[in-house]
Amino acid sequence: IYEAVAPIEVMPGTITQDILTIAAAAVLFFLALRARAESLKIHIVILGILGYLFYAYGIYVIERFYILFYYVYLAIFSLSFYALIYGVASLRREVLQAARVPEGIRKAAVGYSLFVAVLFSFLWIMRLLPMLQAGEKPEAFYSVYIIDLVFIMPAFAILAVMAARRQGLGLVLTPALYVLGATLLFPVGMGEFLKPAYGFAVDPGGAVLFLGITALFLVAAGLYLPRLRVADQQD
Repeated sequence: IYEAVAPIEVMPGTITQDILTIAAAAVLFFLALRARAESLKIHIVILGILGYLFYAYGIYVIERFYILFYYVYLAIFSLSFYALIYGVASLRREVLQAARVPEGIRKAAVGYSLFVAVLFSFLWIMRLLPMLQAGEKPEAFYSVYIIDLVFIMPAFAILAVMAARRQGLGLVLTPALYVLGATLLFPVGMGEFLKPAYGFAVDPGGAVLFLGITALFLVAAGLYLPRLRVADQQD
């Protein structure tokens, strides 16, 4: 269904992203059924998955995947955005004020989040610069520049500063960004292994890079979430 609207070189990543989206939707539904008002860590993972849906369907909307499912893409893009706003707004003030993580984890998270924000902002700006100078328009992947530079990298930087200041919103939402990062980059790495089906050679370096960064995000989330505490609560 994508053949008429997407360049063939993006198909491996698109297919793997769709597969992950099905899995993410199933996990989201399961967590939503389990969530309670006090289930802070479940709430955080849900926000991360919603961020993934916002990003993934933002790509489809901005890249103009004009097929009949486009209306569905618009709906998911919009609903995930407003669900994120609602989810963040519903975090109770007393929970945010009582949120704590060990100092070593907090400092490492601040450094890692700032590193991600600076690295990807630099990469995308440098990649855009020659096109801006030549007046060229990218035919594909321009949605990544838009979403990353407008939403995702500023979010990493802002939450890192808030966590550095021990502000509750930064401490609570930082691991949600790690869940978002892992779910976004995993299909990019796995897409390398689908390239032969579309006549392209596998790029081992690209697969290792993106799957490696995915692993880093998972490790970061795995180290952070179990150590996030709200006063004496365990969840």
